[in-house]
Amino acid sequence: MGSRVHRFTGSRKAGAAFARLVRLMAILRSPSGCPWDRQQTRESLRPFLLEETYEALDAIDRGDADELVEELGDVLFQCVFQGQVASEAREFDITDAVEAISQKLIRRHPHVFTASGAPLARRSRRRAGLRKPEAVLEQWEKLKANEQAAAGEERRLLSGIPRAMPALQRAHEIGTRAATVGFDWPTAGDVVDKIDEEARELRAAVAENPQRAAEELGDVLFTLANLARKLGVEPEAALRQANDKFTQRFDALEAALHAEGRSVHDAAPPDLEAAWQRVKATSTATPRSSTSVRAPSARGPARRRSRR
Repeated sequence: MGSRVHRFTGSRKAGAAFARLVRLMAILRSPSGCPWDRQQTRESLRPFLLEETYEALDAIDRGDADELVEELGDVLFQCVFQGQVASEAREFDITDAVEAISQKLIRRHPHVFTASGAPLARRSRRRAGLRKPEAVLEQWEKLKANEQAAAGEERRLLSGIPRAMPALQRAHEIGTRAATVGFDWPTAGDVVDKIDEEARELRAAVAENPQRAAEELGDVLFTLANLARKLGVEPEAALRQANDKFTQRFDALEAALHAEGRSVHDAAPPDLEAAWQRVKATSTATPRSSTSVRAPSARGPARRRSRR
């Protein structure tokens, strides 16, 4: 676990630690606090929340628990910061956000909790009969739809998926939700067949005009995201690993040419290709870990809890 000494505490100590963070944030925003923190707005903090989230994801991909402690703290700080800004505007405070997610977890897990939030007895859990993650996900969507209907909201299965989400991940989420009502390919092999079909259409479009080629390329990417879903793979993580592998190999290619007194800027395409093939043949680089690509079995509800 590295050099950090990890302490595993109960909910009471966790609550006290969280309360301390909230107090520190209030001091930072007070007239006697930090000028930079006092200057921030909800909008100015937006990029920091996104950046800290990506840094936490990177720590997860690298399997670095010590670093993840720091990065999760940074993400939590951004949440508390947003709560403090909202509290000063008399809109809500971080306690409202914590209570909202707690109540949602209770409502959306009737197979785990009573209406008051107490754990169900073993007999009641067995009677609920939800033993597979897919069944839990289907129940989650039904409960959500019922809540929307009770609130007078228009019921749409795909509503609420953020447009600001990375497009590949959004495609994965769209396919996941559609699959909960049976709108899906039967097998991963059927998705591969669809990819072949879309690739043929893309090839034809490339010969026609860029606008149609762009549309067909989008169809290919959307279908690839759905293949990842059928395989139980997170497409963003898979692409990050592919990016890392290419970067490692290209760095090795550049180093090899440099050792020969040459530069990638001056090398002819055939020379670059030959160097690339040599690097591939001798490369021992492997993806960091399949755990950074494999999607958790209950990923649907878990991801939604983090966003809404």
